[in-house]
Amino acid sequence: MPRVLVLFAHPRLEKSRTNQALLRRFPKHKDITFRDLYEAYPDFNVDIRREQHLLNQHDVIVWQHPLYWYSAPPLLKQWIDLVLAFGWAYGPGGKVLTGKTVFQVLTTGGPAQSYTAEGYHGWTMEEFLRPLQRTVTLCHMHWLPPFVLHGTNQLGDAELERYAARYAELLVAFAEGRADHTQAKGLSTLNELMPLDRP
Repeated sequence: MPRVLVLFAHPRLEKSRTNQALLRRFPKHKDITFRDLYEAYPDFNVDIRREQHLLNQHDVIVWQHPLYWYSAPPLLKQWIDLVLAFGWAYGPGGKVLTGKTVFQVLTTGGPAQSYTAEGYHGWTMEEFLRPLQRTVTLCHMHWLPPFVLHGTNQLGDAELERYAARYAELLVAFAEGRADHTQAKGLSTLNELMPLDRP
């Protein structure tokens, strides 16, 4: 079965009601590995060989983080810069990650409508994520749309719990081979695979 690696990066987890709720529902599954990057590397001194070894052992890579200035928090960017090395992940001989799948689990304070051409931010979420998408495809991996929790400041407890349950179901679906990159074609977000109103 596919193995899933969740790389979690939140520099202020103690302030995040949303990510705490997601982590409380994190599934205990033999094929799902959780790694808190800020806990592992408080000094930003990323162990490149260890991280590359973990990537080798997993088939689906999940970057879970809040959207920071339309991108990833600094430690996740540091991880990407160092771990996805030239000659290993891309470039001449860089084929180690070929065929693996990558998607993000994102939290944002802004509502979904603010991430449109007419909205407050002026661009779509897809457009903001293009640099990360190109990073993934350059490394010969499959890029999937994100699972997104928008407007987190306005989410009630019950709705937040539904999101957390769907998040856990999504990870298990990938770990058990019931979801894969082919099912994401044409989707704007992975939320469409796990709708909140589903029983």
